[in-house]
Amino acid sequence: MELIAVPLLLLVGGLLALQAGANVQLSTAMGSPFGASTLQLSIGAVLLLALAALAGSLGAFAVLGDAEPWHLVGGVGSAVYITAGILLFPRLGALVTVGLFIAGQILLSLLLDAAGWLGVQRDPLDAAAIAGALAVVVGAALIVRAQAGGRALEESVRGRPGWLVLAVAGGAVLPIQGAINAQLSGELGAPIAAGAWSFIVASVAMAALLAVTAGMRRAPRPTLAGLGRVPWWGWLGGLCGATYVVSVFVMIPEIGVAPTVALTVGGQQVASIFVDRHGLLRLPGRPITRIRLLGVAILLAGVALIQVV
Repeated sequence: MELIAVPLLLLVGGLLALQAGANVQLSTAMGSPFGASTLQLSIGAVLLLALAALAGSLGAFAVLGDAEPWHLVGGVGSAVYITAGILLFPRLGALVTVGLFIAGQILLSLLLDAAGWLGVQRDPLDAAAIAGALAVVVGAALIVRAQAGGRALEESVRGRPGWLVLAVAGGAVLPIQGAINAQLSGELGAPIAAGAWSFIVASVAMAALLAVTAGMRRAPRPTLAGLGRVPWWGWLGGLCGATYVVSVFVMIPEIGVAPTVALTVGGQQVASIFVDRHGLLRLPGRPITRIRLLGVAILLAGVALIQVV
């Protein structure tokens, strides 16, 4: 299982960059990040429900009433992460956003492993894990610092450091979600059904937020008129998210939270370099300076240290 985990989770992590770019396209077309998040999460829920039906595991929903209540709400993490990506990718760029996502993911995953919270098997930190965590933080800081000299990022965060906080928090919810969903998967005995439930919860949460914000004056109203301009790959966000969610909570019981997250964030960071360098996914191209590359190298070195723990 561990041999399969390495390439699988690296690929799954790379898919998150595609997911974020796809979600930005939907957000632009609909004129509402909350509307786009609701649509993509609903697509993911439908795909997983169809897959669960094909696998004959829809009957697992019958035991949802016996699950611990907190095992049922992991899907809220997807809603937070997707919305954060839609808001941050155009403002901070792929590399900075993903770097901060990674810092949040790694720090929370190490905390979960070390404390044994949320049903995770306790695995005390050693020197390598601590060094890896520090390297991740230093690498993320270098990436942000390197781009902070750019006018676009400076104007985006000037007076609004909340964007940076949102990026770290958006990453931190992913290992929490994975740990909760792993518990639900164990109770249901059906990983795909557990993933489908997670996306249903995420869709309902985003729909509720959309309904609340719709009544606010300054909140953008979603429209369906521009959906015809969305490229074909703009509809893949739900598929990418569903693949990530199921892969992560299947692997967490096998190799632990921190190694699982470390591999996915490695794939995220490499993919984000190409997105920024070449302006892929209709996102603005951003230069990859030596300092940014140094930050990426240090961050990935930290990921590697955590992975070998």
